[in-house]
Amino acid sequence: MAGGQLNVLATLDQAKTQWYHFMAIVIAGMGFFTDAYDLFCIALVTKLLGRIYYSDPTSKDPGSLPPNVSAAVTGVALCGTLAGQLFFGWLGDKLGRKSVYGFTLILMVLCSVASGLSFGHTPKGVIATLCFFRFWLGFGIGGDYPLSATIMSEYANMKTRGAFIAAVFAMQGFGILFGTIVALVVSAAFRNAFPAPPYFVDAQASLVPEADYVWRVILMFGTVPAALTYYWRVKMPETARYTALIARNTKQATADMAKVLKKEIEEEEQAERQVVGADTWGLFSAQFLRRHGLHLLATTSTWFLLDIAFYSQNLFQKDIFTKVGWIPPARTMNAIEEVYRISRAQALIALCGTIPGYWFTVGLIDVVGRFWIQIMGFFMMTVFMLALGVPYEHWTKASNHTGFVVLYGLTFFFANFGPNSTTFVVPAEIFPARLRSTCHGISAAAGKAGAIIGAFGFLYAAQDPKKPDKGYSPGIGIRNALFVLAGTNFLGMLMSLFVPESKGKSLEEISKENVDEEAEAKV
Repeated sequence: MAGGQLNVLATLDQAKTQWYHFMAIVIAGMGFFTDAYDLFCIALVTKLLGRIYYSDPTSKDPGSLPPNVSAAVTGVALCGTLAGQLFFGWLGDKLGRKSVYGFTLILMVLCSVASGLSFGHTPKGVIATLCFFRFWLGFGIGGDYPLSATIMSEYANMKTRGAFIAAVFAMQGFGILFGTIVALVVSAAFRNAFPAPPYFVDAQASLVPEADYVWRVILMFGTVPAALTYYWRVKMPETARYTALIARNTKQATADMAKVLKKEIEEEEQAERQVVGADTWGLFSAQFLRRHGLHLLATTSTWFLLDIAFYSQNLFQKDIFTKVGWIPPARTMNAIEEVYRISRAQALIALCGTIPGYWFTVGLIDVVGRFWIQIMGFFMMTVFMLALGVPYEHWTKASNHTGFVVLYGLTFFFANFGPNSTTFVVPAEIFPARLRSTCHGISAAAGKAGAIIGAFGFLYAAQDPKKPDKGYSPGIGIRNALFVLAGTNFLGMLMSLFVPESKGKSLEEISKENVDEEAEAKV
């Protein structure tokens, strides 16, 4: 768009914070609440799946999922998420943000239920069915990333846009906590209703038949928050920036936003002509490469590096806590008791580290800025990873478990008061409207590629090199894995130097949609 900003968009940028902003946060945020629940609740039940389907009745130790099965169960949803981010990101720019927004929610609801109803005549059949449905669950979750971020950025005012987008993403923290609460309640209810020996006697005695319902109930409960917001999601009007700048219907955009803001917005006589003369270059053009190529490299690389650490930590907390002795050895507990202990430990981390970090970002992102929060977060994550890894043997002693948990919780705090939030916010602001959802989807997909590496790689890394599992190659151990994660965080800090600051600017100013080629050349 050559020239100044359209009046309807300027009105949105200057609008006071009001009720519709908070409604948009809740509608978009409940999607992320559900996303986090569905992605991370699997970590709470993988041990139980191992006991149910892969226990050896002759063994004195509880069964666990073989590494290849564990990788599939844990990582398949991430693969689906990556595909969904690319597909729905592109579709959001082609068909409109609202047009596909409700479909992603329906897909999440159906696949959450189907995951809990996984069936098969053999353990492999059940796990294969579970993986199939979790892939498509991830596909729906993937669509929520670019669509929610883009919708919130295009609805928000200029002054508090960063806080609004970050607040949508912060609902992830509550989703993770909700998952642990559901697992605690369900496991406690089954533990009391169907008592088993309080400790592991043998594979059969530690596993009451009703245990098979525990993981199914936990997985299916993710449908509840998603279903509750479907009506409001489909009732939202299309964003003014899509309607005006991509669909090129400024009259409709003005009418929609006048209704939302509950105020008269003056229509411009030259608006249609102004939009028709806007830029039309695409993602693979020389113009995009010149204006935004480095920006896309920065958003993809930082999200990729962050998620290697973030997802490996989240998905394998139970393994780390067991190795340092914070969760008792599996042989001292029955199956349902183990789910309860794992859930309790992860709830504590969510309450003390994860959720506060998200909301520190919400409160400070429009004050400090995206750039400095991201740099600071990566730096502190590097420091705390090294603080855990260098004296690792010190933390494995029983008297030092509390110190380990505190430092480990701080890595989550600075991930969320840092790059885990800002990598979501920035791609929704710095790219032009017609490519905004696509570029956010590409950036998010790069993050999920990192998450897949973190999830699959950690299974190898976490194996004890001194005591490798029979039939599997030895890993590098938890200590060295912490050093690898420290290195990825440091690289993330370096790549963050190329991330532009978008605080206090309109979306059109950041993306240069109101600067024509000649004016840009003169600058």
